[in-house]
Amino acid sequence: MKIDLSKYLDNWYKEDPAKNIYPGPVLTLSREVGCPAKRIAADLSEKLNKLKKLHAKDHPWRWIDKEIMMESAKELQVHSSQIQHVFDYKSRGILEDLLMAQSKDYYKSDMKIRTTIAKVIRKFANEGNAIIVGRGGVAITRDIPRSLHIFLEAPLEWRALRVAEKNNWSIDQARTYAQNIDKKRTSFRDFFQGKGNDYTRFDIKLNCMTLETDHIIDIIIGALHTRSMI
Repeated sequence: MKIDLSKYLDNWYKEDPAKNIYPGPVLTLSREVGCPAKRIAADLSEKLNKLKKLHAKDHPWRWIDKEIMMESAKELQVHSSQIQHVFDYKSRGILEDLLMAQSKDYYKSDMKIRTTIAKVIRKFANEGNAIIVGRGGVAITRDIPRSLHIFLEAPLEWRALRVAEKNNWSIDQARTYAQNIDKKRTSFRDFFQGKGNDYTRFDIKLNCMTLETDHIIDIIIGALHTRSMI
């Protein structure tokens, strides 16, 4: 199931008196399992802040990951543990869902959680100088003119080796895990953009096996310059 994201965000803007008329710049980083998105996001934000002198009204570039869950929980007025399953690409069991629904003060449907995630990501994007890691960011922010969307990829066997070394797993375990999570991440994006919708294609795909982290960061910074985003 998907939502009409553009309609949802349009309605939200009408209710938001603090809407940023010129949102962005925002960069989204999506990735296949085993690609170092968080490391790249952290190093990229640090380098961007060293390269560019910020105006008084600007805040530093920052990469957004765990903040999405914390802000979503705050918006929903629940503890983060109650929405963790959505961030882990899991669904509640039928029994758990029924039991949770008995307490209307705390129960939030997966649909409500996901639409809140979209709202939170859009808020960070509107504030600008944001690097959004995963969470369907490309679908949620694609319509923002000052946006750039990167996909980090690599051959499966290379990624499986990295996952196996990190978790002390066999290659077969790591390969199965990577394929499973990749499918769930794609499904998560499909919720917002619609399955088969190519409107949210990425701007750049980078091979983490053949490119060093520093090279990837330099390529992204070059693209940001070309797009007049920095």
